[in-house]
Amino acid sequence: MGNPPATSATANGNRTMDLVIRDALVIDGTGTPRHRADVGIKDGRIAALHKEGAPRLTGARTLDAHGLALSPGFIDMHAHSDLALLRDPDHSAKAAQGVTLEVLGQDGLSYAPTDDRTLTEVRKAITGWNGDGSDIDFTWRDVGGYLDRLDHGFDGNGIAVNAAYLIPQGTVRMYAMGWEDREATPQELDRMRQLVAEGLEQGAVGMSSGLTYTPGMYAPDAELTELCKVVARYGGYYCPHHRSYGAGALRAYEEMVDLTRAAGCALHLAHATMNFGVNEGRAPELLALLDQALATGSDITLDTYPYTPGCTTLAAMLPSWAGEGGPETVLARLRDDAAAERIRHAMEVVGSDGCHGVPIDWETIEISGVSEPGLASFVGRTVAESARARGEAPWTTARRLLIDDGLGSTILQHVGHEENVRAIMRHRVHTGGSDGILQGDKPHPRAYGTFPHYLGHYARDLGVLPLEEMVAHLTSRPAARLRLPDRGLIKEGYRADLVLFDPETVAAGSTFEHPRTLPTGIPYVLIDGRFVIEDGRRTDVLAGRAVRRTPTPHSI
Repeated sequence: MGNPPATSATANGNRTMDLVIRDALVIDGTGTPRHRADVGIKDGRIAALHKEGAPRLTGARTLDAHGLALSPGFIDMHAHSDLALLRDPDHSAKAAQGVTLEVLGQDGLSYAPTDDRTLTEVRKAITGWNGDGSDIDFTWRDVGGYLDRLDHGFDGNGIAVNAAYLIPQGTVRMYAMGWEDREATPQELDRMRQLVAEGLEQGAVGMSSGLTYTPGMYAPDAELTELCKVVARYGGYYCPHHRSYGAGALRAYEEMVDLTRAAGCALHLAHATMNFGVNEGRAPELLALLDQALATGSDITLDTYPYTPGCTTLAAMLPSWAGEGGPETVLARLRDDAAAERIRHAMEVVGSDGCHGVPIDWETIEISGVSEPGLASFVGRTVAESARARGEAPWTTARRLLIDDGLGSTILQHVGHEENVRAIMRHRVHTGGSDGILQGDKPHPRAYGTFPHYLGHYARDLGVLPLEEMVAHLTSRPAARLRLPDRGLIKEGYRADLVLFDPETVAAGSTFEHPRTLPTGIPYVLIDGRFVIEDGRRTDVLAGRAVRRTPTPHSI
């Protein structure tokens, strides 16, 4: 993408800015101590930083920061707003948090590249994440077309926040060879390589996988390595939801490190948690593994959300063999008593790969959303609670819900450990990602609260990291992973994607009881120098666009 243009006040030949933010406590994204300064914005970029003794900046508009902290806009490294950005021009769930860029296409399943068959199947498979898409005009089939659609946004005016895209490996596999649990033929592997290369050429920043989700989880390491070699040639990164966050978590992390080392590919570990009872207190073992890999030259980063429960779909808990053939085949197996009993045994006795090798505890599975309105009474209750109320076994309740809701139910899974969350967020390669699913009547509060929760609860209240360091985790570090040369810092020439927040009051408003409550203490958010949040309220500005990373000649 080259160097950012020279747009300093001197280069512009005048001292008049479009906007001057006066007397801000600048937290510039480097991790260094905050300092007071005026910041001038012109033509959507940071044009000048006032230095002591220099003439004061003047602008067409001046905003007195009144002691507010000014930071770069936050980058959500793991977002599920793939359709939300196209159906909701407001999108305050992210804009009000100070998020100015989201990374979409996560967990190996999204809406490009596809053909008609694949699009129909993937829409069904991830209804729980994004809705069924019946309100969306799917005018695209390839990655470039999807990015163009984001650029167009609403009547050609753009979208609420910026968005980058990862090529979803599960969708690619679905496109090339369907839902079969087998190795790819040489021709099918060539087709997958081609699809990944085309997506990177069209602007994707890398590739994701969901290795506990079908059909992506059917790919052996050799296949993933070959696709990662393509990603590496284009200078992208691999972002896997790896094969286990439970009984096999450490081995699964090691597998991804070894695989990307063999491919020569950068690695970004998605929602890098250590969950379930088997992993309580074991975060230091993960961090030691990463430190050793970093010390020997691996390029690794990770993201986390600052909460203990996870969030996914109820169907994701099923064993992988039950998912072979696609959603309609899954539903047919669930309706068949003999097949359903095999599924129950795998989940409750053996520990299915969908539940990370741990026998499922229905007391930890809370229904957070349903697709069918008539099933709303299940929301906010664990499967075990609903089963007791109905006088039946938990599996009977879960099976009924899976069938009646067409696999569209989302869940909160209460299996995390606070000490692991804090230890991982302190690591030097950590970044922030909400993993925010916006569907459902009772979504995970991380969808509306991740970034203020980091700033308020973990930095200010608990002191897990100094505020300046926490801001770096949410801004410059993700920008570096995305290889964006003009975002993530408050620096002359950089894009004016900025957040003004009150360090004393910033907090997540969302809770598990009221998950759609907006945060407090974030009165101003700018994208390209335009206010998307002003005086604490969403404006009608649609400054977001697709962020394409253009491959450099040496990378291909």
